[in-house]
Amino acid sequence: MAEQQTFHLVIASVGETRFDGDVYSATVPGSEGQFTVLAHHEPIVTTLTSGIITVKTKDGEKKFSIDNGVVECSQNRTVVLL
Repeated sequence: MAEQQTFHLVIASVGETRFDGDVYSATVPGSEGQFTVLAHHEPIVTTLTSGIITVKTKDGEKKFSIDNGVVECSQNRTVVLL
């Protein structure tokens, strides 16, 4: 079985980094509906609505509650600004 690919994820707000590391997937509450980011996702910039970001890492699953934000994916890196 092939090893699952990762990408780098940063979840940050002014003055605080809530997460910074390599992950297998991140499911985010997009303003047009929930979607999941995987390694080598197509470039995208979109807004987020209130909800939960679910992140899958080698150590398990992490959840982050958010009110709103912006997500940007490019070059196997995803940044969520809250």
